[in-house]
Amino acid sequence: MSADKTRTARFRKGSNRVSAHVCPWWSAWLTIDNPLRRLVHDPRKIVGPYVKPGMTALDVGCGSGWFSIPMARMAGQRGRVIAVDLQQQMLDMLRRRAQRAGVADRIRTHKCESGSLGLDARADFALAFAMVHEVPDPRRLFGEIYACLKPGGKLLLAEPRLHVSAKTFAAEIAAAGEAGFRVLDEPRVRWARAVVFERPIQAPDATE
Repeated sequence: MSADKTRTARFRKGSNRVSAHVCPWWSAWLTIDNPLRRLVHDPRKIVGPYVKPGMTALDVGCGSGWFSIPMARMAGQRGRVIAVDLQQQMLDMLRRRAQRAGVADRIRTHKCESGSLGLDARADFALAFAMVHEVPDPRRLFGEIYACLKPGGKLLLAEPRLHVSAKTFAAEIAAAGEAGFRVLDEPRVRWARAVVFERPIQAPDATE
């Protein structure tokens, strides 16, 4: 099972149990946080263009903080990161790692419920990395992320090429569009399909 596929806990309908597809918290170092992963998925290159000092960033399916901790550094002392995951053990691990990194005061952890983020936030940027393909209702997830972003806020969606076909990824893009997002860019992320969305500053049709 790849690092991308097992990065984080997934949203599941009708159950609070962790899915069999979810990376157990105790294997996070081997599958998610192995230092060799930086050669492929360097957070500075992937999210650096979107997270600036003073911003609020949302990491959906944060795992043990591969992106959350670097984003907290990028956001600076006046910024913050909201790290969301279904597994409390992952969030506890992230908290310990953030404390060692000196950025714990910039990170708010949030344990989501199965099938829903259950989050009230106003973020400038959101990340959904290698997790949407495990969600039973992507349209609902995108709608919740949309609600958490400020007008003009960005969402980076990235999915592993080995597990997500072009057709499936196109369906995810369509679901994001139904939630109100518009495609802004298609950045290159190694071994992944990726797209950046924007929550429009003004909705195309106010009657919708």
